[in-house]
Amino acid sequence: MADCYAEAERRGWTVAEEYVDDDISAFSGKARPAYERMLTDLGDGRRDGVIVWHMDRLHRRPVELERFVDTCARAGVRDVVTLSGDIDLVGGDGLLLARLLAAVAANESLSKSRRIGRKAQEIAESGRPTMGGPRPFGFTEDRVTHHPAEAPVIRELAARALAGETLTSLTTWLQDAGVRTVGGKDWRTITVRQQLTNPRMWGMRVHRGQVIGPAVWEPIISADDGERLRRLLLDPARRTNRSARRYLLTGMLTCGKCGNRLSSTPKNGVRRYGCVMGPDFHGCGGIFIYAEMLERFIADAVLYRLDSPEVHRALSEVPHDDDEVRDLAQAIEEDERRLHDLAEMFADGEISRGEWKAARAKIEPRLTQNQRALGRLSGRDSVVDYMGRGAELRAAWEGLNLSRQVAVVKAVLTGATILPASTPGRKGLDIERVVPDWRL
Repeated sequence: MADCYAEAERRGWTVAEEYVDDDISAFSGKARPAYERMLTDLGDGRRDGVIVWHMDRLHRRPVELERFVDTCARAGVRDVVTLSGDIDLVGGDGLLLARLLAAVAANESLSKSRRIGRKAQEIAESGRPTMGGPRPFGFTEDRVTHHPAEAPVIRELAARALAGETLTSLTTWLQDAGVRTVGGKDWRTITVRQQLTNPRMWGMRVHRGQVIGPAVWEPIISADDGERLRRLLLDPARRTNRSARRYLLTGMLTCGKCGNRLSSTPKNGVRRYGCVMGPDFHGCGGIFIYAEMLERFIADAVLYRLDSPEVHRALSEVPHDDDEVRDLAQAIEEDERRLHDLAEMFADGEISRGEWKAARAKIEPRLTQNQRALGRLSGRDSVVDYMGRGAELRAAWEGLNLSRQVAVVKAVLTGATILPASTPGRKGLDIERVVPDWRL
């Protein structure tokens, strides 16, 4: 970073922003938020040059280079500077050089990945442990010696599970006994299952999810007990939490009594949200509400809000870049008023359909562009695609898949607190129990 700043100073450039994605490899294919924001800013004309330490900091996959080149070409950006020289992406030679560098970087990453993978396979085939990451529960830091306090815990868990004790009971016992995971966290039923079905516990070496042979360490439990545990705990028939469909508000509801997250808790085939007690949930057990009526109420409120003035008002109430936000908000308001006036003029016969459509064709693209810019500046660009479309979405709501419905809700709503029922046993939804936390 210091080298890049020195280069900017040498050229007399003003650094508008740093785009940093720490610990995210350019070769992994994972989303890089800062990189995506940089592309958006380049495409919108907010940036007119890029300084990067080396091109392989930008890309290690040719497909990403082509997207970058296309963005720069459309925006007219030619100034891409590395510490080893400038690269003109518009000129043929510069683009050829960038493509060669991207291909070399990709090959380097692939070669490194192959070497690391081959070494990991060699270590696994010898039965030795992998030393990276946290140590496994039951073993000391050398990954071979049994931990004097944790190995007996595994043996007791195995014996009690084979005797028919449930995972919930075993997890509760661990928590009551003050036993913590290697990371110092509370145990959960899924963690206990993973522990008891891990072949490492009976002296087997696992590589990429497959048992490849005996390990160099002594087993904590016998191989026979290990295989019995796998058959018992991984049997699909054990699963009891199947529901007819997923839930719209998962992770968004809070208990009004204890502050815990509500979970999906179907009862007699009816979907509900509830504050569940137990080792996996830590709830109070005091709040339950039927899902269907609550989801319908929340969806209606969200779709109504998308068409309300509160959305634009919330987008413009941002302390950052006050002048720019104020100008965009004013431009949006004026264009919306123009569209309203046009509709009235057409309804009153003052203009023809052709004149109405021609005027809209000029205003609507500008309005959309300003709305998107305002959304980015406010950090609330997720809602821009839905602004003013509440009625349209309401008509299509039942035909949208659940992922799309969730996206719409989360764009506007942070969550909701569910209060205790004022009249226990009351039928229908008491909307006074629902306290929404609006994102906008």
